[in-house]
Amino acid sequence: MDLAVIKSKRVVSETTKPRVLVVAGSDSGGGAGIQADIKAITMLGGFATTAITALTAQNTLGVQDVLTIDPAFVAAQMKSVLSDIGADAIKTGMLGSARVVEMVARVCESLAAGIPLIVDPVMVAKGGATLLDQSAIDMMVLRLFPFASLVTPNVPEAEKLTGLKILSVDDLGRAADALLALGPSAVLMKGGHLEGDTVVDLLRTADGAEHRFEGPRIATRSTHGTGCTLASAIAAGVAEGLTLQGAVARARKYVFAAIEHAPGLGSGHGPLEFAHPLWPGGAGPESAAR
Repeated sequence: MDLAVIKSKRVVSETTKPRVLVVAGSDSGGGAGIQADIKAITMLGGFATTAITALTAQNTLGVQDVLTIDPAFVAAQMKSVLSDIGADAIKTGMLGSARVVEMVARVCESLAAGIPLIVDPVMVAKGGATLLDQSAIDMMVLRLFPFASLVTPNVPEAEKLTGLKILSVDDLGRAADALLALGPSAVLMKGGHLEGDTVVDLLRTADGAEHRFEGPRIATRSTHGTGCTLASAIAAGVAEGLTLQGAVARARKYVFAAIEHAPGLGSGHGPLEFAHPLWPGGAGPESAAR
């Protein structure tokens, strides 16, 4: 696969609204998870549908409690959406357990063949709470990665998935190759956890194509939900028909501006400003590659 358009399967042919089905957990604080996904996709001109995997009691200080959803009901939500509204892309976030991962994989196999799958391998909350145990991680690698059009790990997630130590930008490439060997068509290695004034993200595909994205680091505590938001923004671009490179480029611009205009809420890791003034009406910059 190169960085060309990822073809999507439109179930409802008369609509031109890009549809993204998000399979993830709910964040009561509104900064991450399903809430962030819906806001980002809407601002980027898409239509978000959801299959909720867990309810969390959380705020900017951390996760206080988690209520898991029965895997069969997660599947029921996905089937309900796919059988009627359809999807042009599917994005997964917090899945919570191996049973949920397996059920999501089954639905993707049976009802979502050909629909691009963006996997955000959410493992640890910003406040440090563990959101995915080892059995679930193993199941995700075994059952979801082979279907994934794109996997979007940060440095700690990539270290957990590969066993590699990632200390530099050069290490991002080695980690991307190790992850590509697990089956996904492309990997976006996010370098925000590395030291330095410049943040580097590396997009690499299974056929060896590569694109490097760079931007200045913003000194802020308002970083809650950045991973969820970026992955959903990418999914919105893929659903719209942007090239993968273009979808990532636009998503990064959106997240960067959302961090810059963060409202400063809460006492911990604050949320982003999803409806920031640089993105009026969801139109956004016109510079994203198509």
